[in-house]
Amino acid sequence: MLLSHFVISKAQPQVRPYKLSDGGGLHLLVGPSGSKLWRFRYRYRGKENMLGLGAYPAVSLAEAREKRDGARKLLAAGIDPSAKRRQDKLDEAIATANTFGAIADEVLANKQAMEVASATLEKNRWLLKDLAAPLSDRPITEITAAEVLRLLKRIEVSGRRESARRLRGMIGSVFRYAIVTLRATNDPTQATHGALLAPKVKHRAAIVDEKQLGGLMRAIDDYDGWPTVAAAMKFTALTFARPGEVRGATRREIDLVNAVWRISAERTKMRRPHEVPLSRQAIALIESIWTLSDHGELVFPSIRSNREPLSENALNSALRRMGYGKDEMTAHGFRAAASTILHERGFPPHVIEAALGHQDENEVRRVYNRAKYWSERVQMMQSWADLLDSLRAATSENGGLRDDDNAIRER
Repeated sequence: MLLSHFVISKAQPQVRPYKLSDGGGLHLLVGPSGSKLWRFRYRYRGKENMLGLGAYPAVSLAEAREKRDGARKLLAAGIDPSAKRRQDKLDEAIATANTFGAIADEVLANKQAMEVASATLEKNRWLLKDLAAPLSDRPITEITAAEVLRLLKRIEVSGRRESARRLRGMIGSVFRYAIVTLRATNDPTQATHGALLAPKVKHRAAIVDEKQLGGLMRAIDDYDGWPTVAAAMKFTALTFARPGEVRGATRREIDLVNAVWRISAERTKMRRPHEVPLSRQAIALIESIWTLSDHGELVFPSIRSNREPLSENALNSALRRMGYGKDEMTAHGFRAAASTILHERGFPPHVIEAALGHQDENEVRRVYNRAKYWSERVQMMQSWADLLDSLRAATSENGGLRDDDNAIRER
């Protein structure tokens, strides 16, 4: 006799468990505590087995019959329903362990082991752990291209187009890692090619007019803040290195005898060693502040400790104090100023690019070019330092230039 909801609801607990059969191997086990559990009894390869199908009323009579019928179909196909359930649970556990967040952690750990720049690592961590947080708990194999695109578009419409594009690349790197470690079969970011808007290019503010640059150098001379801040700005102007490279410069990197600053690969944006010829002015500047870091490694220590570099905003903050707005000049702007003016004055573009650290990707050609351009770079850096002196001296209080402002030209 088949069961009904009426019969089940009226079933009362007894001292010992008892069964209410529904046919086809399905029965309801009523326990002394009043529990009502669905069971499916079957035989597989001559052995009797029992499969639990859930508790009533969470699993209704109709649902219990559907589960029974599904188990019978597996048996007809030669599959043990209990073994299938165990495998499904295992697959689910693996999928849960292989979430996007877990694999992203592995990708970040690999980057840290490869000793990428700390700033780059923090940027990648922000992208994967903060911006990609909605994907964190999702099994990697269940994430679709549409899901990724929704996340990217949400960031894009907030005005952060560049962040959306970078996030797309980082999400792709997680999927590629999952593929090579056999935890995913495809990269859904590939399907999003062309779906994002191009970022609006915003160039860093820079003073590229020679008169104004001369005025800026005079303003730096008059700066009354922490000495290493003014020195770091002058050194940035003289070497047009990246501000982060300047702030992190160490005493062991400076070779005063050979007049060269050797920046290690892990400290450069391009992840390659970069050597900067030091002009007479740059060496004099270093010597003038050398004693400020006598008990530390940093050339430009912060005001708080000679073991800590100047903060990331120290140079820009000093520029603001001197009256230069963020739309007029930034610490990074010294690179643009040098590049623009040196190009205008006829210095060879390949020498300027080498000085900026925009090195050739081909290692053999890069080594050849370094040897070829070094003497030219030495001369150019000295000419640049002399030019800054000339602009500083030639700039009058009202911002004009004397007639001899062209005294320093390409050597």
